[in-house]
Amino acid sequence: MKGLGELERTVMEVLWAREDAGAGAATARDVSRALAHDRDLAHTTVMTVLDRLAKKDFLERERDGRAWRYRPVESREGYVTELMLGALDETGDRDAALAHFVRTISSDEIDVIRQALAGLTKEPPA
Repeated sequence: MKGLGELERTVMEVLWAREDAGAGAATARDVSRALAHDRDLAHTTVMTVLDRLAKKDFLERERDGRAWRYRPVESREGYVTELMLGALDETGDRDAALAHFVRTISSDEIDVIRQALAGLTKEPPA
């Protein structure tokens, strides 16, 4: 999985937040406005980042008059999942890495994992 730079991640956060809010695809102008209160970025910089993210297959885009509208290909959770799977692929012992991970998470997070596993196996959660 390709990673995201700091500015790319910031732009993706804007687009993921729009998706979460049901606002849908955004133009470069929409993203620039959303970032204006946190960062002083030129509009052309935002356009370049959006174009780069589309070329990296993080975004899909469609024409809207003279502008492009962008939307994330994956959800934020899907992206993080890909990062986690990529990290597991980097270890020589995937089972040991998973076991270590499970030993370091909270009991609430363990409950979430149990519920997810129960949903996969059709067993009622404990």
